Amino acid sequence: MVTLHQFRCFLTTLEHGSFTGAAAALGYAQPSVSEQVRLLEQHLDTALFRRAGRGLVPTEAAWALRPHAVAALKAAGEAVRAVSSVKELLTGTVRFGVFKIAHYYFGADLVADVLERHPQVRIELVGQNSAEILDHLRRGRLEAAMAALPFVDDGGEMSVSTVIRDELVYVSADPERVREPVGATALATRPLVLPDVSWRAEDYTRRQLVQMARSAGYTLTPRVEVEYVETALDVAARGLADTVCWLGVLHRLKDRLPAGLGWVSLSPPLYERFGIAHRPVAELSPATRAVVQLATARMRRLEAALENGVNQVIASSGP
Repeated sequence: MVTLHQFRCFLTTLEHGSFTGAAAALGYAQPSVSEQVRLLEQHLDTALFRRAGRGLVPTEAAWALRPHAVAALKAAGEAVRAVSSVKELLTGTVRFGVFKIAHYYFGADLVADVLERHPQVRIELVGQNSAEILDHLRRGRLEAAMAALPFVDDGGEMSVSTVIRDELVYVSADPERVREPVGATALATRPLVLPDVSWRAEDYTRRQLVQMARSAGYTLTPRVEVEYVETALDVAARGLADTVCWLGVLHRLKDRLPAGLGWVSLSPPLYERFGIAHRPVAELSPATRAVVQLATARMRRLEAALENGVNQVIASSGP
């Protein structure tokens, strides 16, 4: 008899290309995983993998089985959730993925919303960078996440909905540098301090800036690189280098911004979209769905505030 456990071991082996990798991902002993795949092959009377060096190569039968195994696990998960949702009581732990600066967009406000409306839910906000949390999603470590868009999803396994569009602006303590929109040449030739140094290769914002500089024939080389937005803003406020920041973050910081900073749009303007991503192969649990709704509401209120008050914010903080 074929079991869901066999399907799970098979799919994880397919993803990682070895029994060792699958065992590490599942938290099982390697012989246990290989035995489950062997039993599945025995029941199907066909080989699903062939050895190649230290790894495994899927057979045509494995690729033919994959969508059916995914569908079986999805159906089983939905059945369990359907029974649980009948209770109409939101409980359990929600691991919700967030990018590093998400705490500026909702942070403690989201936690307060969840605990106030659903006191029996335990929430974990997980992640540093969108690339990291989307990897967690693909591996099933998270049900849903708020992430920067777009992202590469070669397998077409993610469902994504845009929540907010935020503008990336140029920030400086020098009034002359924020009197008019900043183009690619100025961006590439002025001293810059940029955040997210640990994720610069994967960071979508950094890739946009690099492309902007490249379009004018320059290589973007920041003078200073740091981890946190706050540090970059502090360096900029001292006049040591200029930086870039999301308008939503500046709006949320307001009176907490270092003194003397002004900002202006880039030319052409650069925007970043943030949205909810989740795996369609696993319907969201009621508790996760509630967190997604609250996070979405928070972000959309911020977007409305930016649309209504952006001119006032710039006027009060500019040169």
